Amino acid sequence: MTRKRPTLNDVAEHAGVSRALVSIVMRDVPGASAETRTRVRSAAAELGYRPDTRARLLRQDHSRLLGVAFAAGEQFHADLVDGIYVAAERLGYDVVLSAVTPRRNESRTVRTLVDDRCEAVLLLGSQLPARQLQQLAEQVPVVALARRVRVPGVDSVHSDDAGGARSAVDHLLGLGHRKIVHIDGGRAPGAADRRRGYLSAMRRAGLGEVAEIVEGGPTEEFGARAAHVLLADRSTAPSALFAFNDRSAVGALDVLIRSGHAVPQSISVVGFDDSALARLAHIDLTTVAQDADQLSALAVARAVDRVESAGPLESVDLVVAPHLVARGTSSAI
Repeated sequence: MTRKRPTLNDVAEHAGVSRALVSIVMRDVPGASAETRTRVRSAAAELGYRPDTRARLLRQDHSRLLGVAFAAGEQFHADLVDGIYVAAERLGYDVVLSAVTPRRNESRTVRTLVDDRCEAVLLLGSQLPARQLQQLAEQVPVVALARRVRVPGVDSVHSDDAGGARSAVDHLLGLGHRKIVHIDGGRAPGAADRRRGYLSAMRRAGLGEVAEIVEGGPTEEFGARAAHVLLADRSTAPSALFAFNDRSAVGALDVLIRSGHAVPQSISVVGFDDSALARLAHIDLTTVAQDADQLSALAVARAVDRVESAGPLESVDLVVAPHLVARGTSSAI
């Protein structure tokens, strides 16, 4: 049998006071003596009573809730969510999460947040088209995090993806590598800029003619598939791979190692994100680190600015510089 959740009336009866006094104590407003406050809080603790903060917020003009749409299973999104919680609490806001899954698309995910009366919505790695983003921004402040957008009324906060890609290639060039292949991210947010950064670095090094991009995507499966293509289509493998993100890099690593290619002795691998996956001791992935805490703090601050602004604000595009973290999957040729 399910235990009934204690109510204000239950606490009042247990403490021997009125419901109104319990409400005053729970809201921490003037109107009750110190003795009464102690008695009420003791009664609440004994009964296991917890105020329904969501219901209280929804009765107010402002919910002070920030909605966050993220992709379930995406490690870097988990890092961003962690930072969002910290930044939101610092500014007196709470967070409502809604996940995109294989059977729950982003439109439905966002609709849930709007229906929950979130005062602003943060979209992590959003793939909504510009028209939908603009329509959403007409209902609620929108910040696109980890995606560069150019939509009126929508702010974006993201890493310098092209610059991060250049730093990955420059790292490999500094180790003596010349045959560097990029496993791209398909249509994932940031993929086009990372491709551009890779090509720019290769051309700057006089290696534009040997630059090669292999079709990929944002998951381990895409990285593994790209590695199989590289191993099957040539007699000599490249000396280094730069993958769209850490998950793709790990998928490629698995195929390379199972195929007898020593990493980094015969081939170096670099990812992007510096997610928890990259930092695992048995993976030890060289990667381009995004500053999840700074990205999250900027996105939350911008969302709150829009919520609390007395008038309309111009859209902003905030860019954070990433940096390379050298670990065990890259070495001199």
